[in-house]
Amino acid sequence: MSRLRVSIVIPNYNHASLLPRCLDAVLEQSRPPDEVLVLDDDSTDHSLAVIEDYARRSNRIRVLRNERNLGVCATINRGLDEVTGDYVGFLAADDRVLPGIFERTLPLLERHPGAGAVSGLCEWRCEATGLTWFQGTRMPAEACYLSPGDMIGLSRQGRLSIAAQHALFKTPALRAAGGWIPELRWFTDCFSTWVVGFRHGVCHVPEVLSVFHTSPTSYYHSARSGRERRETLDLFLDLLGGATYADVAPAIRASGLVGSFGWPALRVALGRRRHWPFLTPPFLRHALRRTAEVAGRRILPPALARLAARTFYGRRSPSPPPTPTPGSHL
Repeated sequence: MSRLRVSIVIPNYNHASLLPRCLDAVLEQSRPPDEVLVLDDDSTDHSLAVIEDYARRSNRIRVLRNERNLGVCATINRGLDEVTGDYVGFLAADDRVLPGIFERTLPLLERHPGAGAVSGLCEWRCEATGLTWFQGTRMPAEACYLSPGDMIGLSRQGRLSIAAQHALFKTPALRAAGGWIPELRWFTDCFSTWVVGFRHGVCHVPEVLSVFHTSPTSYYHSARSGRERRETLDLFLDLLGGATYADVAPAIRASGLVGSFGWPALRVALGRRRHWPFLTPPFLRHALRRTAEVAGRRILPPALARLAARTFYGRRSPSPPPTPTPGSHL
């Protein structure tokens, strides 16, 4: 049994029908988390009744309810303030972790206590198109710790992936990164994950650890316009240009990862002189690849779209090209 304490935060708004799948997946782990904090964001369905029923059956569950709807980022940050674990993970109510996730991740964190986070591969399922693909198939094929330098090298090859959907973060490191910054909206998880990663390095498990569902009603798709996304990305780059994140901004620029937001990121970086330092060759490669991937899924017939997804993301059992040995392996 790992000595590390793990807290899981589950924000919920009107997902009563999906909560059982998420909660069962967490509570039925062979090594369950020490604490499951479920925060209801003033739901109008019967979510609270579902959560309280689970809390009666498991003393691992704590329930908090917002007196008014605060939104997902503020709700997550409330959870981050409340948790007591050494490491904390965040699960959407409509997603699920796979069996054995903590048995696979915690030993790696114990071997590398300086790491800021650990994650693995994630299966994505698009409900609108029926497409599935796997995030992280080009990461190293062995469980390992990746230093910030290792991360830059992998990103420049288009291979770096940290799945915030199921990642465990060192709690103090995530708090120091600012948690989930509400003003960054759909990009806040990437921002804080990259800050933690490029400050402390990350651990990687080469196995599929979770299933992430995306649908037209998902939070990511809630932007009212492309302009709204661009304004948020402009703030993203401004924050990286400020004093608070000056220690990690050079590494994030060198990685080119901001380009993984595709055409909107390219448009924002081109449009502001102060953002031009981000326009590196790795940034451009990421941006063009992401733009082509999104266009393929939206425009191509389903059969060709599935082929394109396999081309961009690889298969479940990846055979990545040779890579320099990361800083430290199991």
